[in-house]
Amino acid sequence: MSIEDGASGTLINGVRQPLKFVKVSVDGDSQTETFALKPDAEPEPVDTEEVAADTGTWLDERRAYLEDAPPVLPSWLRKAGEFADAARWTASYYAHVSAFHAVRAPVYLMRLLVRFPRGAGRYFVRWVKWVVDSEARPVEAKAAATADIEAWLTLSREHSRRVRPRRIASLAVATVTGISALVAGFLAPGWTLAAAVAGAALIGLNGNKGDKPVVTRYLSVHLQRPLESGELIEALEAMGIKGDIKFVAPIQVDGPGWLAEMDLPRNVLAEKLLDKRKELAGAMRRPLQCVWPSVGTEHPSRANLWVAKKDPRTIKRVWPLTNRGQADMYGEFPFGVTPRGELVPLALIGTNMLIGGVMGSGKTSAVVVIALAGALDPTCEMWMFELKGSGDAESVQPVCHRYVQGDDDEHCEAALEGMYALEKEMKRRKKVVSELPIEDVPNGRKVSRKLANKYPNLRLHPILAIFDEVHTLFEHPVYGKEAAAVAGRLIRKARAYGIILVLTTQKPDADAIPKMVSDNAIVRFCLAITGHIANDLILGTGMYKRGIRANIFEPAEGDDPKDSGTGWLTRSATNARIARSYFIPQADAREIGKRALAMRTAAGTLTGEAAGEEVKPVDHSTIVDHLHTVWPDGAETVHSHRLVDALAAYLPELYGAWLETEKPAAEMSPDEVRDARTAASTALSAALKQHKIPTRQITIRDCCGGAKGVRYADLPDPRDNAEDDL
Repeated sequence: MSIEDGASGTLINGVRQPLKFVKVSVDGDSQTETFALKPDAEPEPVDTEEVAADTGTWLDERRAYLEDAPPVLPSWLRKAGEFADAARWTASYYAHVSAFHAVRAPVYLMRLLVRFPRGAGRYFVRWVKWVVDSEARPVEAKAAATADIEAWLTLSREHSRRVRPRRIASLAVATVTGISALVAGFLAPGWTLAAAVAGAALIGLNGNKGDKPVVTRYLSVHLQRPLESGELIEALEAMGIKGDIKFVAPIQVDGPGWLAEMDLPRNVLAEKLLDKRKELAGAMRRPLQCVWPSVGTEHPSRANLWVAKKDPRTIKRVWPLTNRGQADMYGEFPFGVTPRGELVPLALIGTNMLIGGVMGSGKTSAVVVIALAGALDPTCEMWMFELKGSGDAESVQPVCHRYVQGDDDEHCEAALEGMYALEKEMKRRKKVVSELPIEDVPNGRKVSRKLANKYPNLRLHPILAIFDEVHTLFEHPVYGKEAAAVAGRLIRKARAYGIILVLTTQKPDADAIPKMVSDNAIVRFCLAITGHIANDLILGTGMYKRGIRANIFEPAEGDDPKDSGTGWLTRSATNARIARSYFIPQADAREIGKRALAMRTAAGTLTGEAAGEEVKPVDHSTIVDHLHTVWPDGAETVHSHRLVDALAAYLPELYGAWLETEKPAAEMSPDEVRDARTAASTALSAALKQHKIPTRQITIRDCCGGAKGVRYADLPDPRDNAEDDL
């Protein structure tokens, strides 16, 4: 192929190059020609002037400015309440500082008088050095060492000229001062003593030590120094992030902290700061709990860094419902706060919740808040399964419809029975809601507070079911598989009928949390975890790649809470925030539990164990279990009508209707008997269809010949027949 000189149109690194080729060599044997790019070819820019100038209209630019423009006046100048709070705080601050130092004024005076000798000695040394002109001695010594006689004589004469008057003046001042002090001590009035003390105190200032100041300084070790751009740049460079770092806006005060918005170098993603939050805090020499990086929405290299003014671990935040108030599980309740101290409400009705984190991450704090909120709603029915066995939720036991505490086999069995009972209640509510007129459910057939209040006899109140450390149940060798199947059905459908399912685990892996459960969780709270797999199992697939990473949190260590109780609270990838759940001490939790018990007693809403009722196990057996019970030993196949006869004899209240006919069997003709058997076989076939058990034509020579029947091999094991008929 031949290439013409001056060929162009090729893009190299985004720049159009007019390729000027020069023939280098010709190989006659292979009839090939070698060309090279002409080095002196001038590049042509790809972007035209029209594209470069296309920045939008003048009006578009101004609208964009106003969208992100800061307020003209700060909020404390625009809002009377904030101004009054600021003025009140300022006055109280300076009043406290003044009183603090006024009370300690005598101590400060004594410190100055004690330091008077040292201060006087320092003044005396400086006076002597001035009198003898000590600063000239090195120059004279240098002249003498170099044998420069002329320079030495000149310096000596100058030294004598300067020192002589100083000595005379010093002697005169010392004499006058000594005589005056002696006379004043005997003849001067009393006020001169105060003047002398004041003078001694002033001289004592010169005797101060740098590590022992005269004035007592109160400095909170939890208050952080103001955030500066230089500190950030040095910290990023220490982490290996070097290059052009541009601050989008000046560092500004943002609530109880400072906010820095910056564009990182072009080859650095902002999510790197999330992964290296600990290194960033160390480079900034600040507590880890004060440093909160996040990824901006403008582009992946936009980083927002919020730094707290005060260590959040030292701020004691009281749950707003600790001393008064009720909760409404059909609405919102206070759950926690953001790192900025903003309230984080939580609404669980119509949802379910999955909480995960390693040991010490603070799951119990979150569970206690949710449980106490449910307890403070007198209409909420509480089901608590504390499968850790620590007793952290005992504060709500007096109001619980069901309460299970422990991690042994019987506790796991009780938790499974609880799931079956919840499923039965879900089916009841589904049937009730499906029969309501459309006017009562205009937004879909689901339970609401309005519906529950309108039909109190239908018992559509909220149910809060908490399974703490649920992996204990899911990993149980006997009950685990069955529990996973029931929980999968509950978590998908119970939320529409006012049943709130809350599951927590300290083992966020595929074995501890079934995929059906993790995939259908709506509200997720992921505390400190160890890797991206656990992160995505709790928060949802892809969250780690989106920068929502819970491995930035650290669990408690000894007495240091660190990030305990702090995690990502999400409903979706676009609705995620960092929240720290309220910590409610056990003593306060018990008092709240007593208040909840009093409220429910007054409202008459105590049910189940709280009302002294005996919990009866739910019959969750299915037709598959019943077939296993009545199946003839050793039989491989049985006709359907024979099975219906056996079922009706075993459980007439369930299957007796399948054999009902207009007249007794003894009075029926052969055709009528055949029709009755066909109807019974059809009823059995319909009941088995939902369990995916087929019925087929079976010939049994020693019985009734050919008829519809069931093979024993088609029956699943009793614990494998997870019905899904909703």
